[in-house]
Amino acid sequence: MAHVAEWKKKEVQELQDLIKSHEVVGIANLADIPARQLQKMRQTLRDSALIRMSKKTLISLALENAGKEMENIESLSEHMEGQSALIFTDMNPFKLFKILEDSKTPAPAKPGAIAPADIVVPKGDTGFAPGPILGELQQIGIPAKIDKGKIVVSNDHTVVKEGEEIPPKVAGILTRLDIQPLEVGIDLRAAYENQTVYTADILTIDEEKTLSDIQRAFSQAFNLSVNAVIYTRETMPAIIQNAASKSFNLAYNASILTSKTADLLLAKAYAQMLALAAAAAEVNGDAVDDELRDKLSARASTPAPAEEEPEEEEEEEEEEEEEEDAAAGLGALFG
Repeated sequence: MAHVAEWKKKEVQELQDLIKSHEVVGIANLADIPARQLQKMRQTLRDSALIRMSKKTLISLALENAGKEMENIESLSEHMEGQSALIFTDMNPFKLFKILEDSKTPAPAKPGAIAPADIVVPKGDTGFAPGPILGELQQIGIPAKIDKGKIVVSNDHTVVKEGEEIPPKVAGILTRLDIQPLEVGIDLRAAYENQTVYTADILTIDEEKTLSDIQRAFSQAFNLSVNAVIYTRETMPAIIQNAASKSFNLAYNASILTSKTADLLLAKAYAQMLALAAAAAEVNGDAVDDELRDKLSARASTPAPAEEEPEEEEEEEEEEEEEEDAAAGLGALFG
């Protein structure tokens, strides 16, 4: 590299040192980001990440050199586009991606820009009085008309579909309608951690769905473990409660006297005795003595409470608490 400028050699070496000294290295596109917003983002990440812009050739060379010691790091160069920059951090790449995505702000449409999603002009009042803009709206296919002295859009209308270029006329109309379909911010294209490169589509996570899936999996695993009597720290209380409930029911149904079942069994025997006495009295009134007859009369005049049955120990509340604890812990994964 004798013919290469000294500053380029120094730049490559500095990038290479930064790559080796951080757990996570990201490749980002900083194209079209206003300087003020980029500066604000640098300040936000100052204590947790470093953003370093450089020429693509120098970034590629630094990644190639680092690849001699860090397996697969050089593949980051495949994701360079626009104004490339490296991001160095020790934070989780998914958390980094989320921070960068949350920092993006709406931006007006630009002619030739690719629509990140369907661009829809919503139904309703445009705020414009009748004039030439009515024809301009209709020219690009927007169902506009005059209603009560205002230009209104009759129905929601998609002017540009996801992945298509935004035509100049459409961009102009969207700006006048104050519709900002684009986003401006640091676009993390890929991140390297532990010999693995995570692309943007992998880093994009639906947090609510992911947490819901994990909670459902936890609940299913918990139920399986309890039913299969697999002892773990989480399932031990439920297994013991389940065993206690089943043993209590067995003792009650088998009329085994214990300190727990005695009161219920005596109440059950008393109720059965009164039922037998009532049946005998119907056949022969003299079959019961005065004391039993008084008890039967008292029972007849008082609504009989339902026979007390041993209550099953419910595990639902405990399972919900376990799931909430799991969700709280997993929330840290996404910051």
